[in-house]
Amino acid sequence: MTRAGMLRAAAARLKAAGIEEPMREARMLLAEAGGLDRATLTLRLEEPPAPAEAARFEVWLSAREARKPMAQILGRREFYGRVFRVTPDTLDPRPDSEALIEAALDALRRRSLSSPRILDLGLGTGCLILTLLAELPEARGLGVEASPAALAVARSNAAALGLEGRADLRSGDWLAGIEGPFDLVVSNPPYIREEERPDLAPEVADHEPALALFGGADGLEAYRRILADLAQILAPGGVAAFEHGHEQRAALTALAGAHGFALEEARDDAAGRPRVLVFRRRAEESPERTEKASF
Repeated sequence: MTRAGMLRAAAARLKAAGIEEPMREARMLLAEAGGLDRATLTLRLEEPPAPAEAARFEVWLSAREARKPMAQILGRREFYGRVFRVTPDTLDPRPDSEALIEAALDALRRRSLSSPRILDLGLGTGCLILTLLAELPEARGLGVEASPAALAVARSNAAALGLEGRADLRSGDWLAGIEGPFDLVVSNPPYIREEERPDLAPEVADHEPALALFGGADGLEAYRRILADLAQILAPGGVAAFEHGHEQRAALTALAGAHGFALEEARDDAAGRPRVLVFRRRAEESPERTEKASF
């Protein structure tokens, strides 16, 4: 069978499995299996594949047919112009989270900090803190992750991007044992409500780590834990930027307000859905700046 015939058959299988763009994804998998860029694949569609290429393609196609995420099949995902290693132990870095990067960068620009200190709570692949450090060459960062397997992935991504010297990535439980001060805290914590579990796509429900997905009955459990101690490690004038579910904006704003934080910015993602909130400590309640964090 030629590659063109394989693509037609593969696209039909993926369509039957409920994949929204079956031909596009089939082409991605076939190009990867053959080590071809997409233009070269197009030129060589009428050729038969090598046996090893056909075997790889069938393994990957079967995995995608079973709704395994494409990023886990390929082992990587592009985020904010950089490639991050992805495994079943991490969330797939999503374009939605790029809104959090933009909001965080804008918040730091407003403060004109020459060498900001950044804390990322719940690393996953490390895409948040590593992207911020790559965009801000004078910044230094601390990242905390509860999953040892996810922490290993984040560290491998830091090494691949040449950021180990500025990224201290540690095992930890949110803010327990963390000493500041930090100019920026970012987090994409688990925020899906338990009752939403049956409605999730199979790629999420069956293949991504529950620890990184579910935030209790109302989805706000992780935010409560973070906000309870946030004032102790946030520098005067510092900000915290959170990703959140599209129906959680009002509830999270109220929760932050109850802990002494004022809303600085609310930002939507590229699809126009509420996605990011940036908070600052109320000026009259800001603690005195303490000695610079050592990391």
